[in-house]
Amino acid sequence: MSKEHHIKGYDVVVIGGGAAGLSAAVTLGRALRSVLVIDAGEPRNAPAAGVHGFLSRDGINPKELLGLGREEARGYGVEIVDGVAVAARSTAAAGDGAQPAFEVELGNGRTVTARRLLVTTGLTDVLPDIEGIGERWGRDVLHCPYCHGWEVRNKAIGILGTVPMALHQTMLFRQWSPDITLFLNDVVEPTDEEWEQLAARSINVVEGKVRSLEITDDAVSGVVLASGKVLPVEAVVTGTRMEARPGVLESLGVQLVEHPMGVGRHVEVNPLGGATSVPGVWAAGNVADLMGQVMASAASGVMAGAAINAHLVAEETRLAVEAARKNSGRRSA
Repeated sequence: MSKEHHIKGYDVVVIGGGAAGLSAAVTLGRALRSVLVIDAGEPRNAPAAGVHGFLSRDGINPKELLGLGREEARGYGVEIVDGVAVAARSTAAAGDGAQPAFEVELGNGRTVTARRLLVTTGLTDVLPDIEGIGERWGRDVLHCPYCHGWEVRNKAIGILGTVPMALHQTMLFRQWSPDITLFLNDVVEPTDEEWEQLAARSINVVEGKVRSLEITDDAVSGVVLASGKVLPVEAVVTGTRMEARPGVLESLGVQLVEHPMGVGRHVEVNPLGGATSVPGVWAAGNVADLMGQVMASAASGVMAGAAINAHLVAEETRLAVEAARKNSGRRSA
């Protein structure tokens, strides 16, 4: 039997099984589509104790949320495999009117086909090269006040000047605590107006390069400067460079581009549903929206799923009309 006979086909293959991918899969499963989700099991928020800002699921463990999502998706006939999609290629016929079609190769050598692809592979946070940040990331080294601000409210919070948006983070976190220290880290240079704002909000400012974090009893306890001086804090905030995980997108010709806010690279998509520049390929979640929280990613997955289904319906309707015309012509003859 030839290799082609072993290849299983689906209406949609979803690459990435986080909040965006599973939400899309549920939407498509409810639309009676055959769906395969390929998930590497490496969610961005794995280090965090809980997901916040997700209505009715606030504080849920990230793994538990994905487990519930998988269960819901399977309830609508969605297949889920643990693995990595290493490449994809278009198998569409040449010529005008050709409809998208794809082959996706998994890391275990399996190949599947899809009429449409949805990529929801998320992003990677590129952390600053400061000792201690990696081991505490997602615990008491944070980046988003809406994700973690409540958990560190009224604590002594140190903002590390590692990205241009550090001043913006500083002003935001001041909402959650009166005890804020901005470490300029030889990176941030406030303007006269910003110095005035920092003073007006009673924000401490420390000059000098940051060398490392002090960890005591499995918790951040201080920021260590290059001079050796230690300033006590109970939580640390740092910006990261966010790099979308391209997954199979690059093999299809979809390139990452710089985000307009200078925070990293993402995939540009049509805001109405997430279509990429390659016909038949959509992207949703953090791979396209670097700033999106979990609930926003889930919502984008729902919209992408609906857009993909509508695209398939349009194709099926066109083919049905063509078949009806052909049959009518035969009867007339």
